[in-house]
Amino acid sequence: MINLIGTYECKIDAKGRMLVPAAIKKQLSPVLQQGFVVKRSLFETCLELYPMDEWNSAMKDVNKLNRFKKKNNDFIRKFTAGVKIIEIDAAGRLLIPKDLIGIAGIKKEIVLSSAINIIEIWDKEKYEAAIDDSADSIADLAEEVMGNDDADGIS
Repeated sequence: MINLIGTYECKIDAKGRMLVPAAIKKQLSPVLQQGFVVKRSLFETCLELYPMDEWNSAMKDVNKLNRFKKKNNDFIRKFTAGVKIIEIDAAGRLLIPKDLIGIAGIKKEIVLSSAINIIEIWDKEKYEAAIDDSADSIADLAEEVMGNDDADGIS
């Protein structure tokens, strides 16, 4: 498992290419040759970049779902909608597919934000709005998720 650290601002060109920041590239160096999967987020208006090993691990869990249950099929369809395999080119750039750029509302300035084992790709304005919206409730959220009072949190 890879543990990514950092938030980085960069730009995307008219063709959908972004230069991967050196600090992220260095962290991803053990998995660069395997490629990546990019997909829309289920919960936010952003994209998620999975190193291939992390994607395969997630797919193992998804593949355990009983496909004779409609809600499972619905989830699989939505989870994998728009999924694309991408690679970092020789110039250190990622080409983000146009359809996913549109779905995430990405303009020119973007933010790459580590989310433990994946990277979220945000339009800069949307990222700042999401962070600002959550600022008021972060203490409550931290207590609920990390407070150890229930079985759902980390113990």
